[in-house]
Amino acid sequence: MIIDTHIHLDDERYADDLDEVLNRAREGGVKRFIIPGADASTLPRAIEIAERYDDVYFAVGVHPYDMDGFVGLDFAKYVEHEKCVAIGECGMDYFRLEGSDEEKEAEKKRQAEVFRAQIEIAKKYKKPLIIHIRNASHDAKMILLDANAAEVGGVLHCFNADDELLSLANENFYFGIGGVLTFKNAKKLVNILPRIPQEKLIIETDGPYLTPVPHRGERNEPLYTTFVAQKMAELLEMPRQEVEDLTTKNALKLFFNGFLDKIA
Repeated sequence: MIIDTHIHLDDERYADDLDEVLNRAREGGVKRFIIPGADASTLPRAIEIAERYDDVYFAVGVHPYDMDGFVGLDFAKYVEHEKCVAIGECGMDYFRLEGSDEEKEAEKKRQAEVFRAQIEIAKKYKKPLIIHIRNASHDAKMILLDANAAEVGGVLHCFNADDELLSLANENFYFGIGGVLTFKNAKKLVNILPRIPQEKLIIETDGPYLTPVPHRGERNEPLYTTFVAQKMAELLEMPRQEVEDLTTKNALKLFFNGFLDKIA
C-alpha cells in the first residue's frame, strides 16, 4: 500500500478523467490521497473531491505564490472538516523574486509573515504542516524553529536535498520524496536519501507536476508513486514492499495519528 501525500487532484488537468486516474492508482496499490491546499480559489473543488471519494483527504493553506488569497481565507471553516488532515502547503520560495533589492526584501518579509501565521493556525488546530521550501532553506528553517513548529510537525514537501534541512528530522518533520528522485540530474537527492532517517520518509507525486521516469513529459498521476517507491528501494537496498510499508506507516503517523480506523 502507498499513500500519495501530495497530489493536486483539484487541478483542471484531472477534471475529465478523475475516476480513471484514481482507479488506476487503486489497482496499482495506491490507497489514500491527500490534496494540498495551495490556492484558495481551488479549495472548494478539493473539498468536493474529498467528500466524493472515501480515500481522498485535503489540506487547507496558501502557497507562497498565492499569498493574496491568505487574508480572505476562513481557515476555521475548512480546518474543522472531518477530512482536513493538514495545514498547507505553505512556506518560503525565493525562486521568483524580482525587482530591486528593497522589493525583494519586502517580498521575503511578507512570505515570512504569511508562513508564520499558518504555523500558528496549525498549532491552534493541532494539524501537521505541509511545507514548501525553494531557494529559502535557511530562512524557512529558522522560522520553523523559532515558531516551535515541531509542536505539530509536518512534511518538507518535495524535499530539496539541502543538507541544512536534514536536522529538522529531529524536530518532528518528515521528508516528501517524489518523481524528482528518478531524474538523471537528481544526484544530490540520490546521495542524501540514505541519510534521511527511514522513519521520516513519505512518498508523494506533486501531480500533475514532476512526473517520474519513465513518464517524464506526461501528466503526473498517483499511480506513478510506484516508480518512486521502486527507486527508493534500489537506493536504500530494501525490498520495494518494505519501502511501501515503511512510508505508509510514516504517513499514517503524521497525517492520521497512526490509527488505521481513522482512514477506513
